[in-house]
Amino acid sequence: MRIDAHQHFWKYDPVRDGWINSEMCVLRRDFMPDDLAPILRENDIDGCIAVQADQSEDETHLLLNLSSKYEFIKGVVGWVDLAAGNIEERLEYWSGFDKLMGFRHIIQAEPDDSFMLRPDFCRGISGLSQYGFTYDLLVQPRHLPSLLKFVGRFPDQSFVIDHLAKPSIQTGKIDEWKQGIEKLAAFENVFCKLSGMVTEADLNHWKATDFKPYIDAVIGSFGIDRIMFGSDWPVCLLGTSYDKCCSILAQNTSELTVSEKAKLWGLNAAKFYGLPV
Repeated sequence: MRIDAHQHFWKYDPVRDGWINSEMCVLRRDFMPDDLAPILRENDIDGCIAVQADQSEDETHLLLNLSSKYEFIKGVVGWVDLAAGNIEERLEYWSGFDKLMGFRHIIQAEPDDSFMLRPDFCRGISGLSQYGFTYDLLVQPRHLPSLLKFVGRFPDQSFVIDHLAKPSIQTGKIDEWKQGIEKLAAFENVFCKLSGMVTEADLNHWKATDFKPYIDAVIGSFGIDRIMFGSDWPVCLLGTSYDKCCSILAQNTSELTVSEKAKLWGLNAAKFYGLPV
C-alpha cells in the first residue's frame, strides 16, 4: 500500500484563505478530490491523508464528508480548539467519526514560540490518547526547543512532525536544525513526514540533490520505521509538480531496500494513522 500521508483540499475563499498571498496565485482556486484522484493513479498512490488547512471545525466536517464519498481518502487530520473549556466534550463528539485520525493546529503561525506549552493547550493534548487520536506538529526550527519539552510531557501520545520541521533548505543551514531533529527522534512516540521540502528550498532553482542532506538526517535520526512520504499537494505546486515531489524522494532514497521503501511510501503511515493494510 502506497499512501500520501499529507495533502490538502479546499474551496478557495480569498478572505478565509488570506495566507495564500499574491506570490501564490497558483493556489488561488479550488482543489478537490476529483483534481487529485488522477494524479494519485498516475503515481501509483493508493490513498491519502487529508490534512486541515483552516482552523475550523467546519473544515473538519468538510474533509470527513469528502472522505465518505471518496474511498481513496483513507483518513482525515482535522482541527479542534484544544484550548477550549469544553474540549472533553468536543473530543468525545469527534471520536464518533471513523476516518478522523487526529488533529493539527498551525503552531507556526502563533506569535508565541512557546504556544504549545500553554496549560490549556496541553490539557487538550492530554485528552487525545484515550480516543486513539494522533497529533500532527506544524512547526519551524525556532520551535524545536519548546517542542522537545512538549513531547516529553506526553510519552503516550502519537506525534508526527510535518515537513521535517521546515528546515532552511534554501540557505543550506542544517546544523542547529539537525541537532534538534536528533533530540526529538529520541522520543519513540514521535514520527516525521518527509513532506513540504520544495517550499523550503529556492522555488525557482532547486535541484533534487539539495534535499539529500535533510532527508538523510531524518532517516538517520528516526530510522526507517518512523518516517513517511507526504506530497503537501497542492501547496507543493508553488515549486514543482506532484510527480517531481515523488521523484525527489525516490532519487534521494534509492539506496533503501524494497522493504524499507514500502515502509517509507505507505506502511509507516498506515501504522501511525491506524489504517487497514
